[in-house]
Amino acid sequence: MAYTTIDNPGLFFNTITYSGNGSNPRTLTGVGFQPDWVWQKNRTDSNGHTLADAVRGANKTLSSDGTGAQITDKSDGHLDAFTSDGFTVGAGSSSDARVNDGSHTYVAWNWKANGSGSSNGDGSITSTVSANTTAGFSIISYTGTGSNATVGHGLGSVPKWIITKRYDGATENWGIYHASTGNTKYLFLNKNNSVATSSAYWNDTTPTSSVFSIGTNDVVNTSSGVYIAYCFAEKQGYSKFGKYTGNGNANGTFVYTGFKPAWILIKDTGSTQSWFMYDNKRDTINPNTKLLTANNSSAEEDSASTGNTFDVDFLSNSVKIRTTDGGVNTSGNEYVYSVFAENPFVTEGTKAAGTAK
Repeated sequence: MAYTTIDNPGLFFNTITYSGNGSNPRTLTGVGFQPDWVWQKNRTDSNGHTLADAVRGANKTLSSDGTGAQITDKSDGHLDAFTSDGFTVGAGSSSDARVNDGSHTYVAWNWKANGSGSSNGDGSITSTVSANTTAGFSIISYTGTGSNATVGHGLGSVPKWIITKRYDGATENWGIYHASTGNTKYLFLNKNNSVATSSAYWNDTTPTSSVFSIGTNDVVNTSSGVYIAYCFAEKQGYSKFGKYTGNGNANGTFVYTGFKPAWILIKDTGSTQSWFMYDNKRDTINPNTKLLTANNSSAEEDSASTGNTFDVDFLSNSVKIRTTDGGVNTSGNEYVYSVFAENPFVTEGTKAAGTAK
């Protein structure tokens, strides 16, 4: 029996790295599909993360390390268009090296949804939804009411990880729902805060296969505020959203995924640690020593050169923690993670039924 329903994860998620050249515009290729959500980071300088999606549209970026509204000023350097095998960027001004400065290197993480989206009336709030039900990923735009509400997500399966951000002008934190912390808890993507409890975020209600619930906190639902949400349902062989307990040992926790990881985001829920990010393109061999953090604009740190050890291994069916660093492995602490696949772990001689081609 196969362990997967998706035999080619690269159809739905892929990472590319590139060196900036300062040209404007510049088309980056090699993604393997037309992405609908692109998350970029300058690896060699402390420029903010840039996140663009097909529902809000190109030239409209948010930063996971900040609270600001979306930026539409091209002088900052932006993603200008989504293309069939990647995306086009503009260099921006010489003072902003976010996406294509000639003296820096970059990473871009790419997910496939379903274009610019369409109207969805499943929730009490009408939303615009771009949904890839095969990959379990949707992008949702909605306008808040200030009252407890539900929002349609279009997945047809229950999301386990939800990211929300108000983008229309006000400064707000990035809200995080993770199934492993439950419907009474929330985290902030742009902060290192530990998990907190409030019914004002998810209305103490677990998402369903058609909607997710929002409370009355401004992070998720202020009257007339416009929000973007990224929803992820778990798909065997492609994505997993879970938790593990640290053991404080350099021979750390074995986190079973059921596939070889391509990208993982990890957060200590009980202490003030950053969101640790690893992928298989910035570091192609084990141990994976190159670290970025979603809540910081800091340049990439490499434990191989700094001596600050935060290493992990990407194995055929798991992530193996190889450090005592508190960001991923304090003894007894609980960590949540979100991980996407490079290759599925499939029993020899089998192939999954109904797999994506």
